[in-house]
Amino acid sequence: MSAALTHQTVLLNEAVQALNINADGCYVDGTFGRGGHSKLILEQLGEQGKLLAFDKDPQAIATAEKEFSNDTRFSISQTSFAELEAVVKQYGWAGDVDGVLLDLGVSSPQIDDASRGFSFQSDGPLDMRMNPAQGLSAAQWLADADEKDIAKVLKEYGEERFAKRIARAIIHAREEQPIQTTKQLASIVAAANPKWEKGKDPSTRSFQAIRIYINSELDDLEQCLQQAVNILKPGGRLVVISFHSLEDRIVKRFIRDMEKGEQLPIDLPVMHVQVNSRLKRIGKAIKASANEVKQNPRSRSAVMRIAERL
Repeated sequence: MSAALTHQTVLLNEAVQALNINADGCYVDGTFGRGGHSKLILEQLGEQGKLLAFDKDPQAIATAEKEFSNDTRFSISQTSFAELEAVVKQYGWAGDVDGVLLDLGVSSPQIDDASRGFSFQSDGPLDMRMNPAQGLSAAQWLADADEKDIAKVLKEYGEERFAKRIARAIIHAREEQPIQTTKQLASIVAAANPKWEKGKDPSTRSFQAIRIYINSELDDLEQCLQQAVNILKPGGRLVVISFHSLEDRIVKRFIRDMEKGEQLPIDLPVMHVQVNSRLKRIGKAIKASANEVKQNPRSRSAVMRIAERL
């Protein structure tokens, strides 16, 4: 891997420490990426320990096969973590998993590789798929989506104030010529955005929104969180690193709801165990240190939350 496409794993030591590793335990890395967390987990596992990783990206799978193919404790599945429970059941681990780690969002190699189409900072084909062999590319979706749907995606997934204006501009632009590159889309968005945020490229929110939609990132996250609770053993840890408010909001609310359990009438005489709480929070949200942010500016938005299965 070239220096330009290397990946600095965010909150590496903090995340693995939060898993509270049992040397003989079973662990799941739901977002392998380039293997930073997986490598450190394997270093802390004994001969009987096991690690199952997930990733949609064929380049991540290739990295896993290159780095860990000789380690019998390690397995990887090229699928979304939305399939977590089904795959874990195939391994016979359901209800016996000691920890699940999710490092959400897009990885540095994906952003930095212009051919993947994730970034507005360099020109490339407008793809944005985690797995380029599955589903519609961003260019294909934008070619056929109606104005209302585009605006909804920009508003809901990018929290874009000018979603309607930008959607209208995309429709007008594609009538002139197909929108096939990242620079084309970035130029359309920038021209349609009447008020640029200080220190932020005007394309940031739109690119984020389209990427999240194309890859079903938030839907997959919601499915995965529930499944993670189902496969964890009592005392098992759920550790999630988020990089924007939409992800973190889902994680925070999920942990809160699982901690509260069933919402029964306030005057109903029940014991705590009868409320069926399934998780408890461990500590407060953790952010990257000032030193890590200095070394890796992309870590500045990271928020890590930890919960334990009851």
